[in-house]
Amino acid sequence: MFAVIKTGGKQYRVNAGDRVKVETLPNEVGQQVTLAEVLAVGDGGQVRIGAPLVIGAAVLATVLAHGRHDKVKIFKMRRRKHSIKHAGHRQNFTEIRIDSIA
Repeated sequence: MFAVIKTGGKQYRVNAGDRVKVETLPNEVGQQVTLAEVLAVGDGGQVRIGAPLVIGAAVLATVLAHGRHDKVKIFKMRRRKHSIKHAGHRQNFTEIRIDSIA
């Protein structure tokens, strides 16, 4: 059984038992989270697609950790202008484990 969930402005296809890194959630480590924005649910050959959400569907997950992704280096250079700009960015994330799809 799989589900397509929406959290943090992104969509993820998840199965029970998957570990997923999503945008930061305000929950503490070890807490259960209910993700109610379920866009599609599939079980074998049957797929239910919401318009826009599947009514009555929810995904239960447990917060495993909070962290930061690897640094993304940003380099901008304007040729012949002696202008160079360096920057970096590290995005925060929350790692969750999908417990069940209901």
